[in-house]
Amino acid sequence: MSRTVYVIAGPTAVGKTAIAIALAQKLGTEIISADSRQCYKEMTIGTAKPSAQELAIVKHHFIDEFSVVNHITAANFEKLALGYLGEIFQHHDTAVVCGGTGLYIKALCEGLDEMPEVNEEVVADVQAQYEAQGLPWLQQAVHEEDPEFYRVGEIENPARLLRALSFIRSTGVSITNFKTGIRKARDFKIIKIGLELPREVLYQRIDHRVDAMIAAGLLEEVKELYPLRRLKNLQTVGYSELFHYIDQQMSLSEAIDKIKQHTRNYAKRQMTWFRKDKEMHWLRADDTDVVEKILSVTPA
Repeated sequence: MSRTVYVIAGPTAVGKTAIAIALAQKLGTEIISADSRQCYKEMTIGTAKPSAQELAIVKHHFIDEFSVVNHITAANFEKLALGYLGEIFQHHDTAVVCGGTGLYIKALCEGLDEMPEVNEEVVADVQAQYEAQGLPWLQQAVHEEDPEFYRVGEIENPARLLRALSFIRSTGVSITNFKTGIRKARDFKIIKIGLELPREVLYQRIDHRVDAMIAAGLLEEVKELYPLRRLKNLQTVGYSELFHYIDQQMSLSEAIDKIKQHTRNYAKRQMTWFRKDKEMHWLRADDTDVVEKILSVTPA
């Protein structure tokens, strides 16, 4: 049997973890997380990591492997994930990749373009300006300084805008100049599964998940991380809003509402990213036969 990687993708709270575990059990294999925050030991409740019980059912890779003070990039993930696959394929013909970080999935499946390093001081300065002045400032700055990226890039995605602005301020050239579109060869077949739900159902799940995170002690987790709040890894939904609450910039109820709103915004961006992938096979996450349907998909 040829080696095959099943990629389980989709928006946050759609139910990827449970389906990936059920699939991995059926295949008798292991899971690689493709989540850019679950790899950090200190970020647990707010990243919706698999529970201890779930982790005991199927072996997972790239969860709890680094401290939050380390910054793991998509390029790092590509190398790590290929290494994990090498280990898994020594004993299994299949592997499951599960996560919602589109760039990480792209890095594993297609590879990334080689790019110059950016200046970390520039990155920190751009991040500070964004935090102080917000998305409209960031969009305007990119529009003025890198009009080519602004024309073709994701201008509603702060992470992409921050990267583009930091890049052009560091190198003097647009990041679009380094997008070759050349896909790296992989020695395994890839089956991409996108999980979806009706928007109102997904948004209800997001609201319930946020409430459950608060009940599970998310605020206490964030308080522990407060001294490190300036780290790029912690500038993320669920943490940023509670840092603002701790700084008395908003009430707790306002912070929770903002987490729900920002999580819905993030889910929408994830769907926009994954919808562009023509190799994605879309299935309903609440279909009782979803695992069987995944197994019926043949590699391209």
